[in-house]
Amino acid sequence: MNVFVIGSGNTPLPQEAFHLAGMVPDAFLSFPLLGQPEVIERLGLVSYDIDFDDVSLDLREYTRVVLRRVCADTRAVAWTAFEGTFHYDELLTGQVAHQVYGYCRTGAEPVIEWDTAVLQGEEWRHRIAEARAALDALLSASEIRGR
Repeated sequence: MNVFVIGSGNTPLPQEAFHLAGMVPDAFLSFPLLGQPEVIERLGLVSYDIDFDDVSLDLREYTRVVLRRVCADTRAVAWTAFEGTFHYDELLTGQVAHQVYGYCRTGAEPVIEWDTAVLQGEEWRHRIAEARAALDALLSASEIRGR
C-alpha cells in the first residue's frame, strides 16, 4: 500500500503509528519525497510504503484507519494509490483518478474504493476532483502564509 500525505511536514510518523485495526505491517518504509515543488515543500510530502505478506487480508478497514491517522494531527490531504502512479504534475488529477483507491482530508471521513470498475468511472473522477480541490485549497493557504 502506498500512502501519500501533504501537510504533515517532512518528518514521517514512526512505524508504530501504523499498528492499526489490529494489524501490524510486515514491511514499512517512510520518507519525504525529493524534489518537492516549493509550495508543497512548505507543507511537507511524505510517502509511506506499507506491506503485508498475507495476501488474503481484507485491507479496506486498514486503509481507512491509515488515511484517518495520517490526516489526524494537522491540516492535510492524503491518498492511497497503486505503485508507480506518483508524479507532481498529476497529484489527484483526472489522469490518475483510476489509480487512486482512497483519499481523505483533515476533518472528513476517508473515502475508499476497491472496485476497479468504479475506479474507472466518471463518478470516481469527480470524487478525486473534490480531493484535488481540497489539496488546491491547502496549497493556496500555504502559499498565502508563505508570502
